[in-house]
Amino acid sequence: MLGIPFMAPFWVILLGLFLSLAVGVVSGTYPAKRAAELDPVVIKLEKVNKTYRCGGAEVKAVQELNLEIRRGEFVSIVGPSGSGKSTLLNIIGCLDRPDSGKYFFDGSDIEGLSDDELAVIRGFKIGFVFQFFNLFPRVSVIRNLMLPMIFAGMGTRKHRIRSAMKMLYEVGVPERAKFAATDISGGEQQKVAIARALMNRPDLLLADEPTGNLDSKSSEKIMSILGELNQRGMTIIMVTHNEELARATRRIVSIHDGRMIGDEAVG
Repeated sequence: MLGIPFMAPFWVILLGLFLSLAVGVVSGTYPAKRAAELDPVVIKLEKVNKTYRCGGAEVKAVQELNLEIRRGEFVSIVGPSGSGKSTLLNIIGCLDRPDSGKYFFDGSDIEGLSDDELAVIRGFKIGFVFQFFNLFPRVSVIRNLMLPMIFAGMGTRKHRIRSAMKMLYEVGVPERAKFAATDISGGEQQKVAIARALMNRPDLLLADEPTGNLDSKSSEKIMSILGELNQRGMTIIMVTHNEELARATRRIVSIHDGRMIGDEAVG
């Protein structure tokens, strides 16, 4: 799961992400760039540090970390529990700010952006996939997908339904559209979660242990979907404990005690 201490319930996180969409619609503070203006480097971290204080103790979750990820890469971040992987993903996803160092997202210095501008990046530029699916359980699959657009006030109902069905076709579960989220399998739930993350066509997809609660067959299907998305140009960063799954990506970044100890091209 996301590595923020004392993490709020998942629906609070999702509500925050959906409200990010609403902020973007109202403020218009982060207009989309034309293809010619896109920075080839999506993520650039320079000597980034993050320390959490729990009681009287300090936990150095990320230490002097440098990382550059280019557009179209498929990167896995690996390391043992407590190594700082999820904290790093939180920083990259603009869910948390570093204590020191520099973070550039798509060429913009995050330090200089307001909370509203960060909310717009989260809402329109980044898609999030969580380990525990985080679908609203008593809501139909198609409405789970429509919720980001509903909160953002985007499109007509007909447009939202059409967009949601298109995404369900892309991940291979259109027949589950009218099912409640709790009435489909874990593998299908994660496919729906990926479809929801893609509803606003983000530039970057962040996946935190996306196969952690799935059997091997379902894990293979999810990795296949992520691989296909990457082949179409999607930039993907995935946190995983599973070395075998990591080798299905194109690059492995190894983290230990908050420091990057390895950076390996795969394939």
